[in-house]
Amino acid sequence: MTAFHLLLVAAVQGITEFLPISSSAHLILAPKVTGAADQGPLIDVAVHVGTLVAVLIAFRRDVGEGFAGVADMARGRFATRAARLARNIVVATIPLIALGLVFHAVGAMDWMRSDEGGRAYRIIGWTTLVFGVLLWIADSFAPTRRTLEGTGLGEAAMVGLAQAVALIPGTSRSGITMTAARFLGLSRTEAARFSMLLAIPAILAGGTVGAVDIVRSGNAQLGIDAVIAAGLSCAAALVAIRLFMGYIADATMTPFVVYRLALGIVLLWIGYA
Repeated sequence: MTAFHLLLVAAVQGITEFLPISSSAHLILAPKVTGAADQGPLIDVAVHVGTLVAVLIAFRRDVGEGFAGVADMARGRFATRAARLARNIVVATIPLIALGLVFHAVGAMDWMRSDEGGRAYRIIGWTTLVFGVLLWIADSFAPTRRTLEGTGLGEAAMVGLAQAVALIPGTSRSGITMTAARFLGLSRTEAARFSMLLAIPAILAGGTVGAVDIVRSGNAQLGIDAVIAAGLSCAAALVAIRLFMGYIADATMTPFVVYRLALGIVLLWIGYA
């Protein structure tokens, strides 16, 4: 891959991973719009790992509390604030990992990325539109009555089921988890915090599968490209996280919804043309 292509993919991933607009959709669309060769799923995984490092840095206090919560649960202390945080993250991660393993085994991700008959454009177009509308409804009308640590197991599981749907390109993992969290009564800031913490095990699981694929491929150049892409995406993600968390404290999701609607309409027009 050329330096420009690596920079493009890393910037797209770093900027879009934590915004409710679907990083996977943009990673699929970027080569189609620019005419560059598709970077492939392994580079996609590498830039996701870069954003993993970024969220670990940005939310290091929450990460530390999560590990403390695991220790509390190991000692039988399930009612502490840290234990409730760790429990909710674990419960909300299980559906994504289970469905992700199934998708990987049957090749569903490659099928959904395919250009055959405009498939990728249609899938991303519809998911971008539908889940954009749901985000607006949740953000506009859902009450705000609880924090992440005050969320119960059943509610965490519902966010987890929503997150699993994000395996379909265009859904947006961050978008659908924030949508579910807002429907359950979390504030915008708490919903965004939950979404970003859920990104840690989600990206770690995907990165592990991708790392195994890289080793099996025996492609050394691909490994070098992956390291460069991961570093660049980490830098972009750190900036995006800081700006988004500052923005969401006092503003709505409406600009992201408008962007999704416009993008979805264009993609459907292309896909059905």
